[in-house]
Amino acid sequence: MVKANRVIFLVLVALMFIATVNGDTTSTICKVEVSELAECLPAITGKSPSKPNKSCCAAIRKADLHCLCNYKSEFAKFGDPTKAMALPKQCGLKLPRECNKKFF
Repeated sequence: MVKANRVIFLVLVALMFIATVNGDTTSTICKVEVSELAECLPAITGKSPSKPNKSCCAAIRKADLHCLCNYKSEFAKFGDPTKAMALPKQCGLKLPRECNKKFF
């Protein structure tokens, strides 16, 4: 449990750093707050990630998916990038075509 909490903390810090580097002072990435995206961590981390919960899907629906595609390389630091890119589909959304071309 302590290890999982540490990973979540590090992910939040990294996401906040990314948002700051992009000049966003409200801790948002791709039109969604970092804290909301953190709801998706259990769905992309660990050996047996869970399915995305309602809060995660709400964040994904709110996000600019074209923008999130640009962060795929960052997802590898926190979890499985393939699982991260599968979140929109699991939440009933279609991943933008350019995401598939760009990364797969």
